[in-house]
Amino acid sequence: MSVTASATFPRASIGWSIMLSVFLIVAGILAIAMPLAAAIAVNIFVAWLLLFSGAAHLVFAWQRRHSRGFIGQLLLGILYAFIGAYILINPALGLVSLALAIAVYLLLEGVLEIILALQIQPTRWGWLLFDGILTLILALMIWKAWPAGSELVVAILVGISMLFSGISRLMLSLAARHWGA
Repeated sequence: MSVTASATFPRASIGWSIMLSVFLIVAGILAIAMPLAAAIAVNIFVAWLLLFSGAAHLVFAWQRRHSRGFIGQLLLGILYAFIGAYILINPALGLVSLALAIAVYLLLEGVLEIILALQIQPTRWGWLLFDGILTLILALMIWKAWPAGSELVVAILVGISMLFSGISRLMLSLAARHWGA
């Protein structure tokens, strides 16, 4: 048994990690099987998150209306709400922007997963390294296909990323369960 493995995965969280892994695998398969529906769902979800964030910033700005941060919070709240509403009103343009944002996100995720894999080596770090490299490749594929195939590329590549993230998490969780035995 490795000391690093025991410290990385507390025994009580292994079951939750396995459940999350299965959820990611199923979500990835569904996104790949129904790319247009997945792209629209992601777009709508992000738009609503932006609207709620905008509302939260506006409420926070109102509470700080007599302090120095009021104007900044007010403008930020308006910006978030405007972008969220714009994406809901113009979903095609929202998907193009979202495709670019997802490419940046996947690029950062891939880099962070590779760093994490290198930090936990030599204890079963291969799956995480593989996931990080695959995620970097997906980010570059989105960037290369942008903006023409944004809606399909986003859904399919994010689906693949979720599928492999689920598989790598499942392999790591099963290995952690074995270490704890």
